[in-house]
Amino acid sequence: MILAVVVHCAGIQDRDGAKWVFEKLRGAFPRLRLIWADSAYAGQLIDWVAAFAGWVLKIVKRSEDAHGFVVQPHRWIVERTFGWLSKYRRLAKDYEETCKSSEAWIRLAMIHLMVRRLHTST
Repeated sequence: MILAVVVHCAGIQDRDGAKWVFEKLRGAFPRLRLIWADSAYAGQLIDWVAAFAGWVLKIVKRSEDAHGFVVQPHRWIVERTFGWLSKYRRLAKDYEETCKSSEAWIRLAMIHLMVRRLHTST
């Protein structure tokens, strides 16, 4: 399940937008120690995360032997979640006029998924 949601304009690099996510997470999850990310988040962000909250930002790198599509450890979880979200018609396209309403619809979709799972597990 999603811990924090940040939607920002396309003109902001994901690496810079990640700082907003980490700001939302700090203090909310005291047991959080390790965060996995893909290579787009490498560089100065690793040091910033360590200084900001004391977390370890570990980059999951693609194997050099891999050819074509290969499932990457830990990264498949994010891709699977994007797949779940894309099944919601309102999230399939960018219909929203504000980032806040986009974030709200993502939260609603995740609440729906969670409630469905709770219902089927009982």
